[in-house]
Amino acid sequence: MRPTRRTPKLDVDPSIARSWLLVPGTRADIFDEMARSRADAVVLDIEDAVDPSNKPAARADVAAWLRAGGKAWVRVNDAASPFWGDDLAALAGIPTLQGVMLAKTETPAQVTSTADRLGGGVPVVALIESALGLEDAAHIARAQGAFRLAFGSGDFRRDTGMSADAEAMAYPRARLVVASRVGGLPGPIDGPTVSSSMPTLREQSAITVSMGMTGKLCLTSDQAPVINEVICPTPSEVTWALDFLEDFESRGRVIRDGSDLPRLGRAQKIEKLALAFGVHPSS
Repeated sequence: MRPTRRTPKLDVDPSIARSWLLVPGTRADIFDEMARSRADAVVLDIEDAVDPSNKPAARADVAAWLRAGGKAWVRVNDAASPFWGDDLAALAGIPTLQGVMLAKTETPAQVTSTADRLGGGVPVVALIESALGLEDAAHIARAQGAFRLAFGSGDFRRDTGMSADAEAMAYPRARLVVASRVGGLPGPIDGPTVSSSMPTLREQSAITVSMGMTGKLCLTSDQAPVINEVICPTPSEVTWALDFLEDFESRGRVIRDGSDLPRLGRAQKIEKLALAFGVHPSS
């Protein structure tokens, strides 16, 4: 039987990372496997995925794996919890820590304090999970240390009583997209799809793209390839972008009308993503 050829994993810049895989911090036995998954970013979770009684052990396992050379992000407990300070103390100074995802972010000060405790050079993804956090999202996006915003959709729905319907979730998603733009951040990361149905995941990932979000949390490693595919320019889009850029250069970069600048920006963005993700133009 012929072995299956596996495409080498891409080393994706976290500013454009599409799939963010949450891995329970209690599962040290799968850390290595998940790090090799197709997810653009792996997030070891020592917050919601861990019972309070198990947090010290999970925190220690995550820190030990990172100190042994493992590379990942870590979702830490929220700044109002009794675990936040210990989480940051355990992670501070570990060179393979790629960044932290701060749970239940509600104020800019929480982001800045988290970044400061980690030494100031560790990026912080602010996870917005409440009405209060959403209302202050623009200020959070401009906080020192903020790297990207993410949507904790499940906790947000519990906090507000809103449904999971795309129409109901359009408002918070749009707020996070606008806040990210105001703060000069990359596009935000959408909440996860709980369903195990791949068609449902594909449909919800398309909503993510339509709302202007550029990443999505995922709960299992097999969701990552689908998310990556959907949050990627298509070959036909790449063809359009390259053709437009070639034409723009051939006419001396002259702006002909008011539609040229928006199209130029879109074409340049598509070209950047195509190069990063290895998407080739259609024949």
